[in-house]
Amino acid sequence: MKELQKVCLSIAGLDPSGGAGILADVRAFAAFGCFPAAAVTSLTYQNTQGVFGSESQSGEVVERQIRPILDDYSLGAVKTGMLPSAEVIEAVARVLGTIPDVPLVVDPVVRSTSGFDLIDDAALRSLTRSLFPMAAVVTPNLAEAERIAGIAIEADDDLDRAAEVMQELGARCVLIKGGHRIPGSDPAKAVDHLFINGVRHEIMGEYIETTSTHGTGCILSSAIAANLALGKELIEAVTVAKAFVNEAIRTAPGLGKGNGPINIRAI
Repeated sequence: MKELQKVCLSIAGLDPSGGAGILADVRAFAAFGCFPAAAVTSLTYQNTQGVFGSESQSGEVVERQIRPILDDYSLGAVKTGMLPSAEVIEAVARVLGTIPDVPLVVDPVVRSTSGFDLIDDAALRSLTRSLFPMAAVVTPNLAEAERIAGIAIEADDDLDRAAEVMQELGARCVLIKGGHRIPGSDPAKAVDHLFINGVRHEIMGEYIETTSTHGTGCILSSAIAANLALGKELIEAVTVAKAFVNEAIRTAPGLGKGNGPINIRAI
Protein backbone atom coordinates (compact mmCIF):
# COMPACT_ATOMS: atom_id res chain seq x y z
CA MET A 1 0.00 0.00 0.00
CA LYS A 2 1.39 3.39 -0.99
CA GLU A 3 2.28 5.59 1.99
CA LEU A 4 0.26 8.78 2.12
CA GLN A 5 2.09 12.10 1.85
CA LYS A 6 2.38 13.87 5.21
CA VAL A 7 0.28 17.04 5.53
CA CYS A 8 1.65 19.99 7.49
CA LEU A 9 -0.46 23.00 8.49
CA SER A 10 0.90 26.51 9.04
CA ILE A 11 -1.20 28.94 11.07
CA ALA A 12 0.56 32.24 10.59
CA GLY A 13 0.62 35.66 8.95
CA LEU A 14 0.95 36.45 5.26
CA ASP A 15 4.14 38.20 4.15
CA PRO A 16 3.37 39.45 0.62
CA SER A 17 7.08 39.62 -0.20
CA GLY A 18 7.31 35.84 0.30
CA GLY A 19 10.31 35.67 2.61
CA ALA A 20 8.51 34.89 5.86
CA GLY A 21 5.13 33.78 7.19
CA ILE A 22 2.94 31.21 5.50
CA LEU A 23 4.48 31.56 2.03
CA ALA A 24 7.87 30.62 3.49
CA ASP A 25 6.32 27.89 5.64
CA VAL A 26 4.59 26.12 2.79
CA ARG A 27 7.77 26.17 0.73
CA ALA A 28 9.70 24.64 3.64
CA PHE A 29 7.05 21.93 4.08
CA ALA A 30 7.24 21.12 0.38
CA ALA A 31 11.06 21.06 0.46
CA PHE A 32 10.84 18.04 2.79
CA GLY A 33 8.23 16.31 0.67
CA CYS A 34 5.24 17.25 2.83
CA PHE A 35 1.94 18.58 1.50
CA PRO A 36 1.37 22.15 2.75
CA ALA A 37 -1.84 23.67 4.10
CA ALA A 38 -2.24 27.10 5.68
CA ALA A 39 -4.57 29.37 7.63
CA VAL A 40 -3.93 33.13 7.54
CA THR A 41 -4.00 34.95 10.87
CA SER A 42 -2.95 38.39 9.69
CA LEU A 43 -2.29 40.25 6.46
CA THR A 44 0.99 42.11 6.93
CA TYR A 45 2.41 44.97 4.93
CA GLN A 46 6.11 44.22 4.63
CA ASN A 47 9.13 43.59 2.46
CA THR A 48 12.82 42.97 3.10
CA GLN A 49 13.19 46.48 4.54
CA GLY A 50 10.61 46.20 7.31
CA VAL A 51 7.07 45.62 8.50
CA PHE A 52 4.84 48.63 7.95
CA GLY A 53 1.55 47.43 9.41
CA SER A 54 -0.90 44.57 9.52
CA GLU A 55 -4.59 43.72 9.38
CA SER A 56 -5.45 40.92 11.78
CA GLN A 57 -8.14 38.31 11.24
CA SER A 58 -10.74 37.55 13.89
CA GLY A 59 -10.61 34.36 15.91
CA GLU A 60 -13.73 33.13 14.12
CA VAL A 61 -12.19 33.69 10.69
CA VAL A 62 -9.05 31.79 11.66
CA GLU A 63 -11.00 28.92 13.20
CA ARG A 64 -13.24 28.68 10.13
CA GLN A 65 -10.14 28.28 7.97
CA ILE A 66 -8.70 25.50 10.13
CA ARG A 67 -11.74 23.31 10.80
CA PRO A 68 -12.38 22.24 7.17
CA ILE A 69 -8.72 21.20 6.91
CA LEU A 70 -9.02 19.02 10.01
CA ASP A 71 -12.28 17.55 8.72
CA ASP A 72 -10.63 16.55 5.44
CA TYR A 73 -6.94 15.78 6.10
CA SER A 74 -5.04 13.70 8.61
CA LEU A 75 -2.28 16.06 9.70
CA GLY A 76 1.33 15.10 10.30
CA ALA A 77 2.26 18.32 12.13
CA VAL A 78 1.13 21.88 12.81
CA LYS A 79 3.25 25.01 13.08
CA THR A 80 2.03 28.34 14.46
CA GLY A 81 3.68 31.65 13.72
CA MET A 82 2.20 35.13 14.05
CA LEU A 83 -0.90 34.93 16.28
CA PRO A 84 -1.81 38.59 16.70
CA SER A 85 -4.43 38.58 19.46
CA ALA A 86 -5.68 36.67 22.46
CA GLU A 87 -8.89 36.00 20.54
CA VAL A 88 -7.00 34.32 17.70
CA ILE A 89 -4.81 32.36 20.11
CA GLU A 90 -7.81 31.04 22.04
CA ALA A 91 -9.51 30.02 18.80
CA VAL A 92 -6.38 28.21 17.61
CA ALA A 93 -5.98 26.44 20.95
CA ARG A 94 -9.64 25.39 20.92
CA VAL A 95 -9.48 23.80 17.49
CA LEU A 96 -6.02 22.24 17.93
CA GLY A 97 -7.23 20.72 21.18
CA THR A 98 -9.22 18.30 19.03
CA ILE A 99 -5.98 16.79 17.61
CA PRO A 100 -3.76 16.37 20.69
CA ASP A 101 -1.61 13.64 19.13
CA VAL A 102 -0.43 15.80 16.21
CA PRO A 103 2.98 17.42 16.88
CA LEU A 104 2.71 21.20 17.31
CA VAL A 105 5.61 23.61 16.84
CA VAL A 106 4.93 27.02 18.38
CA ASP A 107 7.09 29.84 17.01
CA PRO A 108 6.26 32.71 19.40
CA VAL A 109 6.53 35.58 16.93
CA VAL A 110 6.36 38.74 19.02
CA ARG A 111 8.42 41.33 17.14
CA SER A 112 9.81 41.70 13.64
CA THR A 113 13.54 42.16 13.05
CA SER A 114 12.80 45.77 12.10
CA GLY A 115 11.21 46.38 15.52
CA PHE A 116 7.49 46.18 14.67
CA ASP A 117 5.50 44.71 17.58
CA LEU A 118 3.35 41.84 16.34
CA ILE A 119 1.68 40.80 19.61
CA ASP A 120 0.61 42.65 22.77
CA ASP A 121 1.12 41.57 26.39
CA ALA A 122 -2.40 40.15 26.76
CA ALA A 123 -1.90 37.98 23.67
CA LEU A 124 1.49 36.85 24.93
CA ARG A 125 -0.04 35.72 28.22
CA SER A 126 -2.71 33.84 26.29
CA LEU A 127 -0.05 32.22 24.10
CA THR A 128 1.93 30.87 27.05
CA ARG A 129 -1.20 29.73 28.89
CA SER A 130 -3.04 28.12 25.99
CA LEU A 131 -0.50 26.91 23.44
CA PHE A 132 2.78 26.31 25.28
CA PRO A 133 1.42 23.22 27.10
CA MET A 134 0.20 21.79 23.77
CA ALA A 135 3.50 22.23 21.94
CA ALA A 136 6.05 19.56 21.13
CA VAL A 137 8.56 22.43 21.10
CA VAL A 138 8.51 26.23 21.43
CA THR A 139 11.08 28.07 19.27
CA PRO A 140 11.84 31.64 20.44
CA ASN A 141 14.87 33.63 19.34
CA LEU A 142 16.88 35.44 22.00
CA ALA A 143 14.75 38.60 21.97
CA GLU A 144 11.53 36.57 22.15
CA ALA A 145 12.94 34.41 24.97
CA GLU A 146 13.84 37.56 26.91
CA ARG A 147 10.34 38.99 26.58
CA ILE A 148 8.58 35.73 27.44
CA ALA A 149 10.82 34.92 30.41
CA GLY A 150 11.11 38.52 31.59
CA ILE A 151 14.89 38.39 31.92
CA ALA A 152 17.86 39.77 30.01
CA ILE A 153 19.95 37.07 28.34
CA GLU A 154 23.47 38.43 28.66
CA ALA A 155 25.43 35.29 29.54
CA ASP A 156 25.29 31.55 28.99
CA ASP A 157 23.63 30.83 32.34
CA ASP A 158 20.77 33.17 31.41
CA LEU A 159 19.75 30.73 28.67
CA ASP A 160 19.09 28.06 31.30
CA ARG A 161 17.08 30.49 33.42
CA ALA A 162 14.98 31.61 30.44
CA ALA A 163 14.27 28.03 29.39
CA GLU A 164 13.34 27.11 32.95
CA VAL A 165 10.81 29.96 33.09
CA MET A 166 9.26 28.89 29.79
CA GLN A 167 9.03 25.30 30.98
CA GLU A 168 7.36 26.53 34.16
CA LEU A 169 4.87 28.26 31.85
CA GLY A 170 4.04 24.86 30.35
CA ALA A 171 6.49 24.39 27.49
CA ARG A 172 7.73 20.80 27.47
CA CYS A 173 10.67 21.53 25.19
CA VAL A 174 12.23 24.87 24.30
CA LEU A 175 14.55 25.75 21.42
CA ILE A 176 16.25 29.12 21.92
CA LYS A 177 17.57 30.00 18.49
CA GLY A 178 21.14 31.23 18.20
CA GLY A 179 21.04 33.60 15.25
CA HIS A 180 21.32 36.52 17.70
CA ARG A 181 24.44 35.69 19.68
CA ILE A 182 25.04 36.35 23.36
CA PRO A 183 28.23 38.12 24.50
CA GLY A 184 31.20 35.80 24.78
CA SER A 185 29.91 33.20 22.33
CA ASP A 186 32.09 31.82 19.55
CA PRO A 187 31.81 34.28 16.64
CA ALA A 188 32.24 31.46 14.13
CA LYS A 189 29.30 29.45 15.45
CA ALA A 190 25.52 29.89 15.49
CA VAL A 191 24.39 27.63 18.30
CA ASP A 192 20.76 26.74 18.96
CA HIS A 193 19.96 25.61 22.49
CA LEU A 194 17.39 22.82 22.78
CA PHE A 195 16.04 22.12 26.28
CA ILE A 196 14.35 18.76 26.86
CA ASN A 197 13.31 17.83 30.40
CA GLY A 198 15.70 20.42 31.79
CA VAL A 199 18.68 19.11 29.80
CA ARG A 200 20.32 21.44 27.28
CA HIS A 201 21.42 20.09 23.90
CA GLU A 202 23.55 22.38 21.73
CA ILE A 203 22.78 22.20 18.02
CA MET A 204 25.84 23.57 16.27
CA GLY A 205 26.01 25.45 12.99
CA GLU A 206 28.25 27.85 11.13
CA TYR A 207 27.64 31.55 11.68
CA ILE A 208 27.24 33.13 8.24
CA GLU A 209 27.81 36.88 8.01
CA THR A 210 24.98 38.07 5.75
CA THR A 211 22.02 40.40 5.45
CA SER A 212 19.91 37.61 3.91
CA THR A 213 18.07 36.50 7.04
CA HIS A 214 14.43 37.37 6.30
CA GLY A 215 12.18 34.58 7.49
CA THR A 216 14.87 32.34 9.01
CA GLY A 217 12.89 31.80 12.22
CA CYS A 218 9.70 30.93 10.34
CA ILE A 219 11.53 28.51 8.09
CA LEU A 220 13.42 26.80 10.92
CA SER A 221 10.22 26.12 12.86
CA SER A 222 8.34 24.89 9.79
CA ALA A 223 11.27 22.66 8.83
CA ILE A 224 11.18 21.19 12.35
CA ALA A 225 7.44 20.58 11.97
CA ALA A 226 7.98 18.83 8.63
CA ASN A 227 10.62 16.54 10.11
CA LEU A 228 8.41 15.71 13.09
CA ALA A 229 5.66 14.84 10.61
CA LEU A 230 8.12 12.50 8.90
CA GLY A 231 8.59 10.65 12.17
CA LYS A 232 11.93 12.01 13.37
CA GLU A 233 12.62 12.47 17.08
CA LEU A 234 12.89 16.08 18.22
CA ILE A 235 16.70 16.33 18.43
CA GLU A 236 17.10 14.90 14.93
CA ALA A 237 14.29 17.09 13.57
CA VAL A 238 15.97 20.22 14.96
CA THR A 239 19.42 19.18 13.72
CA VAL A 240 18.17 18.50 10.19
CA ALA A 241 16.13 21.72 10.14
CA LYS A 242 19.09 23.82 11.30
CA ALA A 243 21.36 22.37 8.61
CA PHE A 244 18.63 23.09 6.04
CA VAL A 245 18.35 26.74 7.13
CA ASN A 246 22.13 27.21 7.23
CA GLU A 247 22.40 26.01 3.64
CA ALA A 248 19.46 28.24 2.66
CA ILE A 249 21.25 31.24 4.18
CA ARG A 250 24.55 30.33 2.52
CA THR A 251 22.89 30.11 -0.93
CA ALA A 252 20.51 33.07 -0.50
CA PRO A 253 19.52 34.65 -3.84
CA GLY A 254 20.32 38.24 -2.84
CA LEU A 255 16.84 39.65 -3.44
CA GLY A 256 15.53 42.95 -2.10
CA LYS A 257 17.03 46.15 -0.70
CA GLY A 258 17.08 45.06 2.95
CA ASN A 259 17.31 41.77 4.83
CA GLY A 260 16.74 39.46 1.90
CA PRO A 261 14.99 36.06 1.83
CA ILE A 262 16.87 32.80 2.03
CA ASN A 263 16.97 30.00 -0.51
CA ILE A 264 14.26 27.44 0.28
CA ARG A 265 14.70 24.48 -2.02
CA ALA A 266 13.99 20.78 -1.96
CA ILE A 267 16.55 18.65 -0.16
